[in-house]
Order: sequence, then structure tokens, then C-alpha cells
Amino acid sequence: MKDLISQLINAFGPSGFENEVRELIAEWVRPHADELWDDAMGNLYALKKGDGSGRRIMLAAHMDQIGLIVTQIEDSGLLRFSEIGILPQKALLGQRVRFANGALGTISVDGGVKTEVLDRDLPDLAKWFVDVGATGRDDLSLGIGDVGVLMRPFEDLGKRWLAGGFDDRMGCAVLIETLQRLDSTPHDVIFTFTVQEEVGVRGARVAAYELEPDIGLAVDITPSGDLPRPTLPLAVKLGGGPSIKVMDTGMVAHPRLRQALVHIAEAHSIPYQLEVLPLGSTDAAAIQATRGGVISGAVSIPCRYSHTPSEMVDVVDVENTIRLLQAFLRGPLTSV
Repeated sequence: MKDLISQLINAFGPSGFENEVRELIAEWVRPHADELWDDAMGNLYALKKGDGSGRRIMLAAHMDQIGLIVTQIEDSGLLRFSEIGILPQKALLGQRVRFANGALGTISVDGGVKTEVLDRDLPDLAKWFVDVGATGRDDLSLGIGDVGVLMRPFEDLGKRWLAGGFDDRMGCAVLIETLQRLDSTPHDVIFTFTVQEEVGVRGARVAAYELEPDIGLAVDITPSGDLPRPTLPLAVKLGGGPSIKVMDTGMVAHPRLRQALVHIAEAHSIPYQLEVLPLGSTDAAAIQATRGGVISGAVSIPCRYSHTPSEMVDVVDVENTIRLLQAFLRGPLTSV
């Protein structure tokens, strides 16, 4: 999967600007889908038809990533910006930015690099800027409204992988790989690659309304708690297997779906973890509350340093997430 993941990580796609990611994913899934289409929001759908005896299942992973948008231009050519999603403010200083037109820059803060900047409360986002090396306004190839992402390449560390944008390009990669390996299923499965998750699960809301699934399952990353002196009580750890969602701040997973996932994992000797997340949510929150309600849940890939330029996942967790999804889609799901 490394080639696939590397391509996905390098694709430009902040929330609302997912075109490049969508086109790349379409190339990978087209040979394996019975139908492929998109919608006005920019969501991409790949249908794998069942034999008619199963359910209508929506699997969702979001294509968008956090980013920034230019809001003001100084006479010096420095760019003020606002965030798209939630930027990791503690990790911004010195980070490199890539814009849609290929322009590169670095992030700094009013006053420059000072030790005390890092030691006290971080300054307001309005005091940060991007320097693209321009000598003034007339030397810029960028303007108000241009968007950028933090440059975060994929690196193979052996048993673990490192990159920015695993949230949620890793989920997209898992869905693509699951579709490629899925030879047959009783269910009609719609592999759904959504837009604008980082700014309010907007794409998933539209997709679920349109698809009217019987079951919805989001595939995303989740923060791990296996770090020194964690600030939140998180039981999830790298290498412990895929995380089956119990609850987060946006939704409570349907008990029957959660129990079915646990039963399938145990029946196939797939290690798993239960996830209670006291911050954040996934596309499942939007899917669950669509129309008259959808039986919904989430399977998450444990991830260290989420929403930073260097997120880390365990290769075994990724593979076991695919195994769990395959087993889930091949079964009758009569208990859900």
C-alpha cells in the first residue's frame, strides 16, 4: 500500500478543494467498482454490488485535510491567513506551506523566532504569517482566498509510517484496498469518499441523505494515548489493532453495530480496541442523524500526533483494519 498512500499524502486537498484527491482515488477504484459517480458537493462514490441478499452499507472516509487560507497581504509580501479546520498552532512555527499553484513558503510569527514565544501562551492566529520569499506585493503569485497545506511527506520507518495527512488519507487508502480485495459480498456497499469533514462533516451529511443506507460506517484515524503524561485518558494505543468506536463528542455508536464488529474481530482473531473519544468526531455523526436515522458506527486507525505535520500509524493496525472491514462485508450481518 505504500505507493498508494504516498500518492494520497502528496495530493493537494484542503477542505473544499479536494479535486486532485478525488481524481486520484477515482483512478484507483474505477477498475474494481460496478458503478462510479460523484455529486455536486464533490463526494465520490464507488459501488460494489452484492448478490441481493444483504444490506445497503455506506463506508465513508474523508478526502479533505486541514489547511490555511490567505486573508490579508502585507506591503512586504507576507501573507496573513486563517485556518481551514483546526491547525496545530503549537507546531506551526517554521512549518513549510504548499499552495495550489505550487508556491512554497514558511510560517512564522510577529517578532520572529524568540524563545519566549515558545514558552508562553501562543499568540493569536492573526499574528502568524506565511513568507513565500516575495519582495513585496508585486512579487506575489498569490492573492486573497488562495489556500495552502502544510508540507508533510510520507516516510516508511519500518513497522510504522510517518506523514502528515493520515487524517484521513489513511482511511481513504484503507477503503481503496478493501474494495480491491473484496471479491464478493452479499451487500450493496457504497465506498464513499467525502469532502469537508474537517469543517463540519458536510460532505457526509449530503452523501448519507442521498444514499439512504441501512448501515453507515466511518473509517478514520483516532488519537492514541500511549504517550508520556497524556493530557486525556485515551485507552487506544499503536499496535493494539483497529479501534471500534463506542462514543465520541458527536455520536454514540449503535450498540448492535458495535457488538457485531467486536464479534467479527474475535471470530477472525483480529486484535481490536474499544474507543471512547472525549474530543472530536467523524463522518459517522452526520450519517447517524440523516433522514429517520441510520445504524452507524466507526472503525478507527490509532494515530500518534494527529493534526500535526508528522502523524504516525502502525503498519499492523492498518492491515488489521482492512481485515476487519473485509470480514464485516462478507458476512450476513443479521444481528445488526
